[in-house]
Amino acid sequence: MQNTIVNTQSVQHDVVNIITRVTRINPNRLLQVQDLSKLGLDLIDVVDIILQLEKTYRITIPDDVPVYRVDDLVNYVHSHTLKQAG
Repeated sequence: MQNTIVNTQSVQHDVVNIITRVTRINPNRLLQVQDLSKLGLDLIDVVDIILQLEKTYRITIPDDVPVYRVDDLVNYVHSHTLKQAG
């Protein structure tokens, strides 16, 4: 994603694809349920997802950032991608 401005929809698409690759959860279910714990994800799954997002977007997601829902990841990645581009 090399310092390009991306919209929330494209970030959501990427986040959902990454979560699907890591967990094999259907993308439609991810968008409906949203809550990572209700999707059955454990800490290792979440760490794997975060590492993939950091690699894809060349950002760092600190340990203290709350990521309980798919939207939490989308919002964090989107806001920090915009900061990098600016």
